[in-house]
Amino acid sequence: MKEFIAKVKENSAIANGIYAMTITLPEEVEVKGGQFLNISTGNPAHLLKRPFGIMRKEGKDITFCYQIKGGGTICLSQAKAGDELNVTIPLGNGFSLPESAKKVAVVGGGVGIFPLLSVIETVKGREYYSYIGFRGSDYACLIKDFKSASYNLTIVTDDGSIGQKTNAVAAFLSDCEKVQPDLIISCGPPVMLRALKAQLKERGISTPCLVSLEERMGCGIGACLVCVCKTTDGTNARVCKDGPVFDINEVEL
Repeated sequence: MKEFIAKVKENSAIANGIYAMTITLPEEVEVKGGQFLNISTGNPAHLLKRPFGIMRKEGKDITFCYQIKGGGTICLSQAKAGDELNVTIPLGNGFSLPESAKKVAVVGGGVGIFPLLSVIETVKGREYYSYIGFRGSDYACLIKDFKSASYNLTIVTDDGSIGQKTNAVAAFLSDCEKVQPDLIISCGPPVMLRALKAQLKERGISTPCLVSLEERMGCGIGACLVCVCKTTDGTNARVCKDGPVFDINEVEL
């Protein structure tokens, strides 16, 4: 983990209310798929840094995506090439894929797809079966990227405007017996992760499953305890420090 003054290289909308920003660091850092960064908004009225999953690393260039949610992300969307932002990177624990996991099911929803793309683009030698869900065609993005990096890609939307009219969990479960993955990795809204956990248990699917949790964070380094989640053994875990990636059976969703 290091703190840098990074220079904005590119910042543009890629879907309805969703932006991709590429920043250039003064030096190269090692990043694992599933880790995140904390970045300033560029506006002193919004002092807290915002956490975002890292989507891609190319040398000193780091790309992440974000959705407009409030004043902080509105400020980020106004950043221009050449602007300088304070960033802390990399943070958290990413996805660790065992060598035995040759077939990997990737289940993502909404902005949860971004850290998953970093995994399938960097961890080579696996067959990735990706199931990616969006609210509708206006919110769909990075489809070409997922298609080029996946062995097979299934796109779904809530309204059926693109791909199948269903959700990512249901699409994966309909294929699970045929694909027989060695590992499942997932990131998305809490309701999606709860449904995935419940369905795996109900169907008796024992395939290992790693999930990246989406939580509000204050400091990003485990000090403020804003992002605490409950574990199944009754203790607390800090999503930013102990996660954001957990075994799905180790956390309460």
